[in-house]
This record gives sequence, structure tokens and C-alpha cells, in this order.
Amino acid sequence: MEMEFESILLPGIDAKRPLVIAGPCSAESEEQVMETGRQLAAQGIKIFRAGIWKPRTKPGGFEGVGVIGLPWLQKLKAETGMYTAVEVATKAHVDAALAFGVDILWIGARTTANPFAMQELADALQGHDVPVLIKNPVNPDVELWIGGIERIYRAGIKKLGVIHRGFSSADKTIYRNVPNWHIAIELRRRYPNLPIVCDPSHIGGRRDLIKPLCQQAMDLGFDGLIVESHRNPDEAWSDAKQQLTPEALKQVLSELVVRDTVKTTEDLVSLRQQIDEIDDKILEILAKRMRLSGEVAQYKKENNMPVLQAGRYDEILTNRSEQGARMGMSAEFVKEVFEAIHAESVRKQIEIINK
Repeated sequence: MEMEFESILLPGIDAKRPLVIAGPCSAESEEQVMETGRQLAAQGIKIFRAGIWKPRTKPGGFEGVGVIGLPWLQKLKAETGMYTAVEVATKAHVDAALAFGVDILWIGARTTANPFAMQELADALQGHDVPVLIKNPVNPDVELWIGGIERIYRAGIKKLGVIHRGFSSADKTIYRNVPNWHIAIELRRRYPNLPIVCDPSHIGGRRDLIKPLCQQAMDLGFDGLIVESHRNPDEAWSDAKQQLTPEALKQVLSELVVRDTVKTTEDLVSLRQQIDEIDDKILEILAKRMRLSGEVAQYKKENNMPVLQAGRYDEILTNRSEQGARMGMSAEFVKEVFEAIHAESVRKQIEIINK
């Protein structure tokens, strides 16, 4: 589906990168909202975010103050001139947020993963003109993400952007949510004009990871950042470990290196030409490897052998990963490359054996 997006920038918001949205994970009290908001406004932040409804993984924890928190955002906006942003997950949330003049809505990862919920939100947004940011689904599925975007777009919402907040994983890593940057990069490839905002708080899950994640988002050309900031993070009622004070956020933003120069020099053209030539050679070598896999498949067919040889596969992954590491590449990267090569080899062999 072709989509043409309108700018999500509201009046008075500078178009330069990064667009910054900041505020506490949860609105906890009027005092906390006002004090945090004032501190952020003093740092030049123009969009205040706060969770009003906070669905948690397990019941029993703090799940947000609900509608009573929306007048606090109204009051902050009236005093500071900041725009406000909240997460919505149901029609009732949309109706309440818009009734209290919330300026930007975002849709959470769990909601994006549910087409029924996305359609409910799309129906609720019909006829409204409000910027909407859509977080990636919890699982790394670019098609599911695009499906959610299309549903909201079909409702007439053209001021659309996305939030990259990482993906859930059973594996233990340093991140709360694995970045899987390539998913967001693929989305950018398909929709170059769709704004991408990075959520380093939810990707990292730790304060010390926020700065490098912000920098990586800028290096990848992302348009903005949505960062959790609390007047006293250690006393936050939710996600305390991943929130920064407004002063700490100011420091992070001041140290970001934002590269916006668009220039192609002769040196860069030459380097890209060399890369293209190498890519051509890689494809030629892969094609040759697959032809050899076909010959292996024919041998297996004639000798009644199964396609998958687990010992051989393990040997390839181990040896190639170690070899790649010695050559200055990430062992995990090399492993992923050869997993993909092996998967295509198996597909080709099964095709030949079953002819």
C-alpha cells in the first residue's frame, strides 16, 4: 500500500534532528507531573510524555492513575506551553485523551501486535487530525508493524510516525529489548518519509545505556528520541532504572553528535563502486556454493541420505564463526550469515531430492 505522510511537527517545534519527547514513565501525582514538566521545559524540551494508563506484564503492579491524570497534563500545558503525549490502547483512551486536549498519541508495542486492537484504535481515530506514533510490535515482524501503520493510515490519520523500542527476546542480553536495528532500517527503506523516533529507555532498560543508544539512533538517521525522564527516578513508581533526571537528559542531548550533512564526494563514489564490485563477487560465489549444494543433494538422493547432517552443520557454524572473528568480524554476525546460507542450501537440497 502506498502511503503519503504529513509532518508530525507541531507549531513551534524545530524541524532539526532530534525531535525530543520526554517525561516520566508514569504520571504519578499532579506535583510530580508539574515539577518534572517545569524542569524539562527549562531544558528546552517542548513535548511532555507521561503514561496515564500503564498495562503491566503481570497484574498487581501500578497500572497508571487513569483519567484523573489528564487534567494534570492540561495544567502543565497551560503553564509551560509544552505539548503533551500519552499512550492509548483502547477507544476509551483515545476519547478521553482527545477530550482533554492531548496533542500526540502513541500506541504501545503490545497493542501494535494485535490487529483487533489496532482496528479498534483506527475506528476511534476516524475523523480526527492528531499525530500518532506507532511503536514496533513486541516481536521482530516488520510486516506486522506496517500492518498497524496501514490500519491507522486508512482511518485518515496522515500525521504518522513510528517508535523503535526494541523487541522482546528469551535470550539474555545487556538490553531490556533487543534493538534489531535492521527492522527499523527496513521500514525506513520502504517508507523513507516516515519519521522514526527511537526509545532508548525501553531498549536499554538502564540509564547508562541511554546515551550510546541515542547516539546510535542519530548515526542511523533517526528523526527523534522519546526518553523517560523523572524528577527523582529512584522513587519512580514504574521503570525506575531506565529514567533520567531532566538535568541528566540535558547532558545526554548536549553531547550527541548529529550528522546532517548530505554530500557525495568523489572519494565516496569510488568507495561505493568498490563495494558494488565486491557485492557482485559475493553473489557469484554464493551462486557457485548453491550449485555445489545441488550436487551434494543429488549424491544424497542417490544414496538415500537425509538432507540435514547435524554434525556437518555444527562444524560449519563453529569453524566459520571462529574464522570470521579472527578476521575482525563479529562471530555472531558470521554465524547469522552462515545460518542463512545453510537455510537456503537446505531448501535447495529438499527441492532436488523431492523431484
